[in-house]
Amino acid sequence: MLPGTDGFEVCARLRRRGLWTPVLMLTARDAVADRVRGLDGGADDYLTKPFELDELYARLRALARRGPASRPTVLQAGDLRLDPATRQVWRGTVEITLTSKEYALLEALLRHPGTVLTRDMLIEHCWDLASRSHSNVIEVHIRALRDKIDRPFGTAAIQTVRGAGYRLRRDGGTPLQEAR
Repeated sequence: MLPGTDGFEVCARLRRRGLWTPVLMLTARDAVADRVRGLDGGADDYLTKPFELDELYARLRALARRGPASRPTVLQAGDLRLDPATRQVWRGTVEITLTSKEYALLEALLRHPGTVLTRDMLIEHCWDLASRSHSNVIEVHIRALRDKIDRPFGTAAIQTVRGAGYRLRRDGGTPLQEAR
């Protein structure tokens, strides 16, 4: 019941801006739907009036003990983005659906853009130890990943480094004509 807006909107604006300062909503709105809306909207805690000061102080101490919130960073190379928190991937504004193995491969590559990741490094990140064979499992999944994140967009983000492994271009990929 703030002038011109409400606490739900203030909290949502903070979160949209990437500000993760702890938020405790202190309000007279005590319906379950309001508490759910507040917490789902980004509040860290929700306390309704009337309240005891001892409880308010305890909740503030609890928020302070949490320390800085570690939020998963959206991994990005050019217009290729991966959000570890939601497990979503986009090329520009287009959301791309990946299998769990394709997602794991892309995540490994995006966590180390410009770095060559060996076949063993990728297997270790994406498969269990029993998969350490000489099969072409990596090549098959890299091809499928390229079919989803590169070819439909006319780009070449994933590079094969002969005899070494694979590398994701830091710029997210050049147009296919330039990559050759």
